Amino acid sequence: MTNRDSIKTPLTALAACISAVVLMTACSSLKTPATADVAVSRAAVDNAASAGAADLAPDEMRSAREKMRMANQALKDRDYKTARDLADQAQADAKLAQSKANSAKATSAADEINENIRVMREELDRANQQAPKQ
Repeated sequence: MTNRDSIKTPLTALAACISAVVLMTACSSLKTPATADVAVSRAAVDNAASAGAADLAPDEMRSAREKMRMANQALKDRDYKTARDLADQAQADAKLAQSKANSAKATSAADEINENIRVMREELDRANQQAPKQ
């Protein structure tokens, strides 16, 4: 056996092992339970609900909850790809609902501040009109 043959054999074996690991990982990722994806999406739906999205963005919350229900069913049916896809969609709907709720709250707060400014200006104008002119 030459020096070159001793180098090729371990490298060939290493390359074969790496290829096998990559192939097994790729195949197993489609079959493993999508419980982590569903859990992350469930947390996003819960966060949106606690942000008031059920009242401020009801359509998006309804969609997120329905997709979560279907993702849970797909998980029970061991249809992990569908469960992942539905969980991702539910998470996107929940984030949209939360964003809409936050936007509605910010708009309401800005409107309230503008109303307070208007009232203060009126009071200031009245006070200036009543003040004696010198």
